[in-house]
Amino acid sequence: MTTIEAPTSAALNTTWQNAPTDTINAGGVVFAYRQLGPSTGVPVVFLTHLAAVLDNWDPRVVDGIAAKHRVVTFDNRGVGASGGATPKTIEEMAGDAVTFIRALGFDQVDLFGFSMGGMIAQVIAQQQPQLVRKMIIAGTGPAGGEGIDKVTRISYLDTARGLLTRQDPKQFPFFTRTPNGRRAGKEFLARLEERRNGRDKAISVRSFRAQLKAIHRWGQQKPGDLASIQQPVLVMNGDSDKMVPTKNTVDLHRRLPNSRLIIYPDAGHGGVFQFHEDFVKRALEFL
Repeated sequence: MTTIEAPTSAALNTTWQNAPTDTINAGGVVFAYRQLGPSTGVPVVFLTHLAAVLDNWDPRVVDGIAAKHRVVTFDNRGVGASGGATPKTIEEMAGDAVTFIRALGFDQVDLFGFSMGGMIAQVIAQQQPQLVRKMIIAGTGPAGGEGIDKVTRISYLDTARGLLTRQDPKQFPFFTRTPNGRRAGKEFLARLEERRNGRDKAISVRSFRAQLKAIHRWGQQKPGDLASIQQPVLVMNGDSDKMVPTKNTVDLHRRLPNSRLIIYPDAGHGGVFQFHEDFVKRALEFL
C-alpha cells in the first residue's frame, strides 16, 4: 500500500481486479481507496454498505462504470484499511466522505450510494449541494423510513442463519430465496473473490456495531425535507428488499423532486448486483 497526496493518472486502471489500494491523509485520518477508469471527467464516488470494505463491491459494476467514468471507492473511517474510529451517525460519515473527496482535489462528483451509502449520499447532497452533480442511490431509504431501525435485528439473524447453514450471510438479505435469487447470490459471491492480490482487511466487530448504531439512529429520525435535493437522482432497489423495505425506496423517489425509479423483479437488497448488466447500462445512460 502506498500513500499519495493527490490522484495521478498513472494510478488509474481499467480493471477492479488489479487496481492498487492507495491511501491519503484527509483531516487527520488516513483513508484507503482505489480508483480506476478515465483520468478526466466528473468522477463517480462509491459509498458502500453496512460492514463493507473495498472488496465488497461487485467487480462487474465497478468495471462497467469505470469503462466510461473515473470510479473512486474508499473505506469509511475506521473500516478496513482506513484509520480512525468509526462514526456512530450517518451525518458524521457524510462529513468524512466530503473530507476525503475534497482531499483528492475534486470540486464536483457523482455519487453512487448503496444501502448505508445511499443514506450518506442524501446527507452530502443536502449539506454540500455544490459538490454533487448527479446521484444513484440503491437499496436505501429516507431518514425515519419504515423498518430501517430493524436493520440490527435482521443483520444478527442473517449472520446466525449463515453460520447455521454454512453460507455467506450476505446471501440472505441481498437476494431472494427463489431459484433465480439463489443462483444470483452464488454468482455474486464468486465475483467478490475474483481479486486475488492486495485484498482489504475485514471490518472489525467494533466498527460493525458503530455502523449498526448509525443506521438505527437514521431509522428513528424524523423524516427530513428532501425537496432541497435538486440534482438528478436514479433511485433503485429490488422488489423484495427486507433489509431496507422496498416501500422506502418508493417513498424516497416520491419525495425527491428530480428522480427516476427502477425496481427489479424477484430481487432483494442487492438487486443492482443481481441485475448488474442492466444496472450498468442504465447508470451509464443516466450519468
